[in-house]
Formats: sequence, C-alpha cells, structure tokens
Amino acid sequence: MTRRSPTVRRRRLGFELRRLREAADLNIDQVAKALECSDSKISRIETGRVSATPRDVRDMLELYQVSNEQRDALIQIAREARQKGWWHEYNDVPIVPAYVGLEVAAASVRVYDPLLVPGILQTVEYAEAVIRSVFPKLPREEIERRAELRMTRQSLLTQDDPLMLWVVLDEAVLHRLAGECAVAREQLHRLIEKAKLPNVTLQVLPFAAGMHAGVDGAFTIIGFDEPADPDLVFLEHAAVALYLETAEEVDRFALLFDQLRGAALDPGASADFIAALAKEL
Repeated sequence: MTRRSPTVRRRRLGFELRRLREAADLNIDQVAKALECSDSKISRIETGRVSATPRDVRDMLELYQVSNEQRDALIQIAREARQKGWWHEYNDVPIVPAYVGLEVAAASVRVYDPLLVPGILQTVEYAEAVIRSVFPKLPREEIERRAELRMTRQSLLTQDDPLMLWVVLDEAVLHRLAGECAVAREQLHRLIEKAKLPNVTLQVLPFAAGMHAGVDGAFTIIGFDEPADPDLVFLEHAAVALYLETAEEVDRFALLFDQLRGAALDPGASADFIAALAKEL
C-alpha cells in the first residue's frame, strides 16, 4: 500500500480549482455557462465528490488564465485522481472508497469511540459480530466481505511508512461483549498487542472520569503531511457519513480529542486495565 491516494488527489484538485476560480473572480454559474455544463458538475468537482477529466481541468484552467506550468501540474493531478486504488474492489461496502481512500493517504488518525473498537483494531470475529448486530439481515457473504476490508486496512499499521494511530476508547467499549466470551477476550488481547506498536497509542477513558467532553459520540480526525491536503474530521452515524473540513471545525475536534486523552488513563495504565479485564473473561 502507498500513501498516495486518488481520493486525496481528487480532493486536492478540487481545492485548487475552487481557489483559482475565486482568484479569477468567477462564480460557479459563470464557469458552468462557459463550459456548457451544469453548475452541479462544477460544484461536485470542487468538493472532490467526483473526478474531473483532464479535458475538464484544461478547459477550466484556460478560463482562469493560469500559467502553462501550473496547468500541466493540475492536469497531471487530474489523471492521478482517476486511477483506482486497491480499496475500489470493495465499492459494494458502504463508506468505501471515500473514507478508506483518505485513511490510506493519511499520516495520522486520531479516534475517539464510546461504543466500539475501531475497525482498524478489530479481530475478524469481533468485526463479524458487530456487523451482524447492526445489520442482522445481511447475508453471511456480505458480513465476511465487510470484515475482510477491515482486516485489509490493518496493514496500514505495519507497512514501511506506517500510519500513526491514536485511539481513546470509553471503558464501555471494553465491557460491551461482541459474540462469545472467547471473542471478547481475543479482542482485548488484540488491543494490547497493537498498543505495543511504536506508531499506535491506545488510552482508556474510565467510568471514574465521570461526565466528559466526548458524550456527543464518536469521531475521527484524519491528518495529512502535505499542507495542500488539510486535515478533516469524519463522523459516521448509521448509514450517513459526514466530513468536516473547515479549519474551525477541525480545530474544535482537535481540542476535544486533547481533552479526552487528558482525562483518559495513560497508555501504560490503559494496557494494564485492558489486561485485567481480559483475565476476568
């Protein structure tokens, strides 16, 4: 796997096209009229929801009167954005390829979850139990396929340039059994094992912390190395995925995460806490 992702390239291209349009003092309606297309198409390109063809990008940049050098660079990004990543094989799984395409290219991911172990740390048995609980009518084959994707994503933690992962779990996650006791015990051991990786930090937010800043629910902050790819926040509720991208929104959740990790047990104490629960099982 590689840090370069067509999903992120598409997002960067959209940012640049919007910036250049605004610098040219043009609105979306004017661009759509000049290119003889719908304004919704221009909007979807700028928000990274769809891939722009190199021809689309060339026409837009001619309208914005950018230099040949900049035009060539952005057309190349457009070509890269239309490539397929390995996760496109899982297009039938919800939240794919959008989220995974971002995760693959991320330098860091910070997760707070009050209910479940994040997919990137789940065992296959735990994953299948969770999926079966949320979607009881799913055929066995679909459950296995969704779990398979979660297992494939975990290689991001052990590749040559690994993802930096920081997870804060509410204590409730550790008590919420998924499947038989053996499944829960194996999942707890998996958490201890993954927490030993130098690029993984795992903390438990105990009940003793009382009311805390994360009572509104789970969230994920995805961070990138390149300044041209700003960080974003991912929120998932039922079948709805929401991405927050403004600097104010990202800063708010970053502060929230700092408050949660400050209230949580330190990594060493968290590992001991999880090990004690596993022993009880």
